[in-house]
Amino acid sequence: MALPNTEILQQAADQARGLAIDAVHACSSGHLGLPLGAAEVGAVLYGHDLQVDPSDAEWLNRDRFVLSAGHGSMFLYGWLHLAGYDLSLQEVKNFRKLHSKTPGHPEFGETPGVECTTGPLGQGVGNAVGIAIAGKMAAAHFNTPEHEIINHQVVCLVGDGCLQEGIAAEAASLGAHVGLDNLTIVYDSNDVTLDAMADASQSESVLDRFAAYGFNVIRLEEGHDLNAIADALSQARANNNGKPTFIEVKTLIGKGIPEVAGTAAGHGEGGAKFADSARQGLGLPEEKFFVSDEVRSYFSSLKEQRKVNRQAWDQTFTAWQSANPEKAALLNSGLTRELPANLIDSVQVFAEDAKVATRAAGSQIINDLAKAFPLLISGSADLHGSTKNYLKEMGDFSSTNNAGRNLLFGIREHAMGAIVNGIGYYGIFRPSGATFAVFADYMRGAVRVSALANLPIFHIWTHDSVAVGEDGPTHQPVETTSGLRLIPNLDVIRPADPEETAGAFFASLERIDGPTGLILTRQNVPNLSQIPVSERRQGVLKGAYVARKEEGELELIILASGSEVSLALEAAEKLGPTVRVVSMPCMERFDRQDAEYRESVLPKKFRSRLAVEAGVTDIWRKYVGLDGVVVGIDRFGISAPGDIVMAELGISVENIVKKAALAGLNG
Repeated sequence: MALPNTEILQQAADQARGLAIDAVHACSSGHLGLPLGAAEVGAVLYGHDLQVDPSDAEWLNRDRFVLSAGHGSMFLYGWLHLAGYDLSLQEVKNFRKLHSKTPGHPEFGETPGVECTTGPLGQGVGNAVGIAIAGKMAAAHFNTPEHEIINHQVVCLVGDGCLQEGIAAEAASLGAHVGLDNLTIVYDSNDVTLDAMADASQSESVLDRFAAYGFNVIRLEEGHDLNAIADALSQARANNNGKPTFIEVKTLIGKGIPEVAGTAAGHGEGGAKFADSARQGLGLPEEKFFVSDEVRSYFSSLKEQRKVNRQAWDQTFTAWQSANPEKAALLNSGLTRELPANLIDSVQVFAEDAKVATRAAGSQIINDLAKAFPLLISGSADLHGSTKNYLKEMGDFSSTNNAGRNLLFGIREHAMGAIVNGIGYYGIFRPSGATFAVFADYMRGAVRVSALANLPIFHIWTHDSVAVGEDGPTHQPVETTSGLRLIPNLDVIRPADPEETAGAFFASLERIDGPTGLILTRQNVPNLSQIPVSERRQGVLKGAYVARKEEGELELIILASGSEVSLALEAAEKLGPTVRVVSMPCMERFDRQDAEYRESVLPKKFRSRLAVEAGVTDIWRKYVGLDGVVVGIDRFGISAPGDIVMAELGISVENIVKKAALAGLNG
């Protein structure tokens, strides 16, 4: 297609290059390669193609742009500024400075127009697939024959580094399989990685790889041709054949700085020292951070037109709301993160004599919640039969059923994490994913980013300890739970019985400022019916609670989580009435309680403490102190039936009783 505004867009591309050069030069830090090499891609996206409204950055039906190659953040900041988002020129000048809106890598919630936190390569590909899935789900749940309120596109810009990461392959394969024709991946193909030219580490045809996944593929030999880029994006937008689109754009990395363009040195800040000569070569004046009046005028007019387009959509949306009050209320509850009233009461109370694995209890709980909360989405990495989180009668999301609420991720844990994050970024649904706890390490990168981005998502990690048994140490996650607890802003909940498990699932939905991980057992555990149901459920929300109150003068506090709580209670019965048992399913939630509550559970002056958990011991020192005792497992497990392994490694009532004397019990 022939763009009517090619000349002004080329000026904008070169001025965006200037903004990137000046910003990186000013802080002596950053990456110039992508912002300079892909400037024409940015000009077409933000100056022509994207259906957005910079005056309303969170407009529901906006196109979503994901910069997976987040190191090229000045690409995004420059174009957001030019397009008229709430990102001033001063903020561009503040690139990488303390408390600026332009941090080193894009961060969700920090900068208007940034759809997700990126930087760890490949994460953005998974995020984009998740956002596209959420868009398809939203259209299926909320569009009607009379009113189409959701029909946007998702565009993801990637580099060689993103596509070399395995997560990108996992996510792209699934994205094509489920028919995401609302997704376009633009590949900034410049033949360069960081250390060397790309051919030092790859020789495949990336285009053929994506064709094999099931993408429509387009290759642009001249990646600086504005008309060619516009035509390719137009083809992707018009595509309705059930396939996502992959556009390989051959670019010159660092274009505009002849000294480093086309070389590995062009990837980072190496070209910044040539800022003055580069500015001259681009036809820019000596003035730093220059944007011409003509470019300002063009984008100002475009912003107004985009606002008019969004206002036309507003009329459709208002008519849709009037015609569909129930759908409108549901959509609003998703956008505001509001849960149905008394949602916890929709979960059945388990029989007092129930003895079930917490993963099995979770199956009933998540289904009870899903019936009462239509925005709850669940998925598993090919382990529904083991993780037990399948939503019955809710259907599977697929190319032919976008309304399905079960996601079949396949054996793709890392992609699962990033895709769940993408659905979380989208902001309507409450997604979750599931796998064995030991495989949480495969998805740790995505989990870490979800915590950084404050995403209200959750994961279900089952088979939580050496009680897995015969599968042996490769599948016995002795260190995993504590390792996850080290991630800031991640709540890790290890419930003790079915009712604590109900509290754990509700806690994961109640929380709207970060992710939650549920650590569930494979083996059966007793229902702690000696403790009222409400105390167990509410106790989880507070992170810890007194499960057994001492009689007379307190002599020992035993802390435990998960399946070891029942052992602690049994040991306390043997040790006598002066022993208190504290169930601590979630350290993070307990630490957020006020001082008065924490003191009521763990009095500061009382130091005779013993903790028990079937995992590594060090993290419990924050509660028992150096003079306390921790019964745990500081080694890898062994292959044998689970109860035998637990006993062999000291996770038993007898060992707890034995260690109590070391913790200060005088009885």
